[in-house]
Amino acid sequence: MNSPHYILLPVSSLFITVSLAAAFFLNFLPWGAWIGVPDFVALALVFWSIHQPRKVGIGVAFLMGLLMDVHSAIYLGENALAYTLLSYFAITIHRRVLWFKPLAQSFYVLPLFLFVQASQILVRVLVAPDAQFPGWLYFLSSLVTTSLWPVATWLLLAPQRRAVDKDNTRPI
Repeated sequence: MNSPHYILLPVSSLFITVSLAAAFFLNFLPWGAWIGVPDFVALALVFWSIHQPRKVGIGVAFLMGLLMDVHSAIYLGENALAYTLLSYFAITIHRRVLWFKPLAQSFYVLPLFLFVQASQILVRVLVAPDAQFPGWLYFLSSLVTTSLWPVATWLLLAPQRRAVDKDNTRPI
């Protein structure tokens, strides 16, 4: 049985702002040094860049990256560059991704999250040549973030769904 196709209501700019702020504060939780912790800001940025590319674009990604740089106390611009590239590539593929269900969309967003982590490592190596490669488990975070994609899709699209009330006289 196929799931019903929803006609979504317009998204509120306030809801987008609150969801990005919530993702930012989830990254504040004291688990930052653990292996496999998802990047909630990257997840929210990719989601909104795919679903609302006119409202959340490269400028918002750059601002969120600068905020994450200040929070992380790392090289200023590392996250800003990574999130800017992430948003650019998410906007590039947004029409293709929206054709698929959330689970299949995960296969499209996984390379984006891997690319972000690779670009962060590249910046660290270029700025500090004595920096050590963190190991392959570092990329586990991308897999965990990608596994949260269907949940994030369901959660962030929930306010836009219309109530399902059957009326045979309406064409929509």
